[in-house]
Amino acid sequence: MNSIQPNSPASVAGTEAADRADFTQIRYAQCWEDADILLDALAVREGDVCLSIASAGDNSFSLLTQNPAKVIAVDLNSAQLACAALRKAAYARLDHAQLLELVGSLPCEARAALYARCRPDMSEPSRQFWDARPELIAAGIGSAGKFERYFTLFRTRVLPWIHTRRRVDALLAGGNIEDRRRFYNSTWCTWRWRLLFRVFFSRTVMGRLGRDPAFFQYVQGSVSRRIMARSRHALTELNPADNPYLQWILTGRHTTALPHALRPENFDAIRRNLDRIEFQNCSIEEYLSGHPDERIDRMNLSDIFEYMSEPNYHALLDLLVRRAGPAARLAYWNMLVPRSRPPAMAGRLRPLADLAERLFQQDKAFFYSRFVVEEVA
Repeated sequence: MNSIQPNSPASVAGTEAADRADFTQIRYAQCWEDADILLDALAVREGDVCLSIASAGDNSFSLLTQNPAKVIAVDLNSAQLACAALRKAAYARLDHAQLLELVGSLPCEARAALYARCRPDMSEPSRQFWDARPELIAAGIGSAGKFERYFTLFRTRVLPWIHTRRRVDALLAGGNIEDRRRFYNSTWCTWRWRLLFRVFFSRTVMGRLGRDPAFFQYVQGSVSRRIMARSRHALTELNPADNPYLQWILTGRHTTALPHALRPENFDAIRRNLDRIEFQNCSIEEYLSGHPDERIDRMNLSDIFEYMSEPNYHALLDLLVRRAGPAARLAYWNMLVPRSRPPAMAGRLRPLADLAERLFQQDKAFFYSRFVVEEVA
């Protein structure tokens, strides 16, 4: 049966995070998952139906570059959908450079005028949302979320106590892997870096200033230690000159790299396929319940399973597999809570572990502890 009963485990899964966390503000003004590895993992085929956690919209727009039949971008938070709606209007109304200016990747003194050009293409609720927040537009909409403000605080209040701007620029210049490792060990990884990193990226500080404390309910162990290890990988094994996420954290803009959805070579493909994306202000379960005949081929699930108990995660995963098309793929991240296919689903869902691990080693968004790719058997 495709419908979801009101008190079933699946229906509980979709509301668990909403019951414990605040979904009235912009949490993420950008997508902080690497779309490059997402697209490699999902291998979207022309004509596929994609289900995607909307967040700020970036990775859902990246899916459009693969010419799917449809991208269903779902989010419980209407503020996140307002972010995605403004981006959609920007792709339609602005040129590539103006899009970067509106986001904040490039400096701009006329963002209010850019917003005015986008405004007619937006729904009334989205217009009302942004009309009431001109200061967020003026600062660049890519800095408007709680998570981005957390990084702004780190960049402006903490980082100057650790490294000079010249040293930050030297890190972001990259270089070959031997030079990067030498710079990290001899210059970057000081006692101040280690100490203040542990404090600022602790469960307490991140929960209060960056994410919602409710998102840490199922986390065990040291948060900062895990992120420190991944940050070392991003600063040495990967090239900072190619990392837009690291660049934004340390400078507040994109310097020498852009995330997939903002690159000039992807702009026209996204604009051409804008009519194939739809936004849904609901949970995944609610969407699937209201569209019982919909079959999903590719699923970008962000890190939503982190916020669910294990039984609720299993229930939602079971629902997604039941509603999946042949050889459908799912991709999602573990940040701090381990989540992957339970043994009971071994005959229905198979892990693509080698692919996932290879892509994880390339992941430029270095907060996550694991990348999971699974395929419906």
